[in-house]
Amino acid sequence: MPDRLGPPLVTPVFDRLALVGLGLIGSSLARVARSKHLARHIVAIDASETVRNRVTELGIADAVTGNVAEGVANADAVILCVPVGVCGVVAEAMRSGLKPGAIISDVGSVKGSIVAQVTPFVPDGVHFVPAHPVAGTEQSGPDAGFPTLFLNRWCILTPPEGQNAEAIAAIRAFWEGAGSMVEEMSPAHHDLVLAITSHLPHLIAYNIVGTAADLEAVTQSEVIKFSAGGFRDFTRIAASDPTMWRDVFLNNKDAVLEMLGRFTEDLSSLQRAIRYGDGEALFNHFTRTRAIRRSIIETGQDSAAPDFGRQPKANSDQ
Repeated sequence: MPDRLGPPLVTPVFDRLALVGLGLIGSSLARVARSKHLARHIVAIDASETVRNRVTELGIADAVTGNVAEGVANADAVILCVPVGVCGVVAEAMRSGLKPGAIISDVGSVKGSIVAQVTPFVPDGVHFVPAHPVAGTEQSGPDAGFPTLFLNRWCILTPPEGQNAEAIAAIRAFWEGAGSMVEEMSPAHHDLVLAITSHLPHLIAYNIVGTAADLEAVTQSEVIKFSAGGFRDFTRIAASDPTMWRDVFLNNKDAVLEMLGRFTEDLSSLQRAIRYGDGEALFNHFTRTRAIRRSIIETGQDSAAPDFGRQPKANSDQ
């Protein structure tokens, strides 16, 4: 796939960009916005003094503050990079500082809940264009960010019906400038798709690693000592931010429970095939699912290069 992260823009998308939350995603946005001139002035807003001090030391923003209402003042765009469960609280706190014509967006991996939380606090004349960059790593904090995090990754926009077309175009241009491929869909459809492609895999990873942790005491460290590639991949996923994933499951529970029900039914079918020695059923299932992996590689979302856990992952889906 071609490298979409081209030269800096001659004219930035936004004059003043405010980022609320400077963890992995927020700090990566600050870095790419600066390196690609997506905004003339970047304001970093975070409740943590430790994070604010580190952002200042890193020099990835032009201004740093802990006051969200003051931080969003005069911003053309405000992107919420906070856990899903607090988006409504942050939207309420910043409401008084927003100027007419400003655009609010976010990076949450659940959209229906965020729309419900934020919409009541969007002032008249302010636009709301929810977004979800399908990119991330298991690392967190302002030091974890890097400007190519979103390169050749999808960013899904879920604008409410009737949303301002210019606001949608501006958010699209921002993410394309960050190197992302952009697609639009409804919040409900997004949450169903992400429940199977992201949320359920994380739930399974947390569960498998938890089961292994219980077994670890019995096997006297052999689970960790003899970990194969599959288990290592699960532990990488299960190392993701627990606050973020707690909020994801609580705020997308209907779609996750629907996908979990389907998964449980399919798992029961595999269990029966193993119990009764149905090799043909197992072979057919494995052949069909192997094709999914090939499709992911063909669409450029991963590499076919061998990796036995020795190389660090630059990007991983959330």
